Amino acid sequence: MKDIRIAVLADIHGNLAALETVVRDIGRRGVDATVNLGDSLSGPLLPQETAQFLMAQDWVHLAGNHERQLLTQEPSERGPSDDYAHSTLSAEEFAWLARLRPVAAFSDDLLLCHGTPASDTEYFLETVEQWCVRAATAQEVECRLGDATAGLVACGHTHVARVVRSSAGRLIVNPGSVGLPAYDDIHPVPHVIETGSPDARYAIVENRAGVWTVSLISLPYDHTSMAALARQRHRADWERALLSGYMT
Repeated sequence: MKDIRIAVLADIHGNLAALETVVRDIGRRGVDATVNLGDSLSGPLLPQETAQFLMAQDWVHLAGNHERQLLTQEPSERGPSDDYAHSTLSAEEFAWLARLRPVAAFSDDLLLCHGTPASDTEYFLETVEQWCVRAATAQEVECRLGDATAGLVACGHTHVARVVRSSAGRLIVNPGSVGLPAYDDIHPVPHVIETGSPDARYAIVENRAGVWTVSLISLPYDHTSMAALARQRHRADWERALLSGYMT
């Protein structure tokens, strides 16, 4: 693989203010390509505006579990974040979403996925236990890699920025979430993800002479404006998350 420098984004969740800050930072640092690992729109913020912004970019875009849910779930099945996003999107945005896939090979040595190569809802580098989220064991990471042979695997979904090297020497990187620094979920059991700050996060991965390196980047942005928008939409949970990076 020739030398290359790539910005990796994930889990924007309709937070256009955070996304624009990340894109400006990418412009200052310079990259050869940008990839977006999905969960781009769902939430009470600016889903349609975020979709239009992303559709105008010459990036590799993946579908996350929320893209799949927006396309396939009946109204009675949708959670409030998907329900709001669905209500704002036009046929143009839905057609774009329908073209996205949850896994893509950027090159022979770089695999992109939203969750894991096998699932858009599986956590790659974390494991959920009752009321607890812990770091995945080396054995769990290897199992979730499956048959992947790329030297670098980029994943999203958990919103937690981490880099792990497998026992076989492969790097797995989660860039963290551009737009949502904390959330709670009931699947597979109730748990909370909290990053502890309101910053927007992304990563830059670089291959030089066949060696991958990773930089995890955390950026301040005007998070209070997005928190105020969440409050207007009657989403106190999102307001707390956006203001602090905590759910409690």
